[in-house]
Amino acid sequence: MSDWKARLGMVYSTNPDFQYTTDEEVEEQTLPPRQQNLRVWLDRRQRAGKVATIVRGFHGSTADLEELGRMLKQRCGVGGSVKEGEILIQGDHRDRVVEILLKAGYGCKKAGG
Repeated sequence: MSDWKARLGMVYSTNPDFQYTTDEEVEEQTLPPRQQNLRVWLDRRQRAGKVATIVRGFHGSTADLEELGRMLKQRCGVGGSVKEGEILIQGDHRDRVVEILLKAGYGCKKAGG
């Protein structure tokens, strides 16, 4: 596919040294599991009184985060989602999630009250 569609908003430039750049974000490199510093939280807010387990602090690509979220949901046998750099697991599974992450080689701790 041609690059012309990426420049649809550009009209004209009189600068002879102008270089058109796009706002493409560079995907962050995924750190190895031992270098990850994950925090596992329990959240009761904004969920109609239901508890959710949240994993925060993952440094890496979105695809790797989604794969980790898929693995956690499958091993806990519950639903959840991956949004805004966080993994949300339905229900109070904090102890189980910490155990799974430690066995997988991730650095993680319980956080919150």
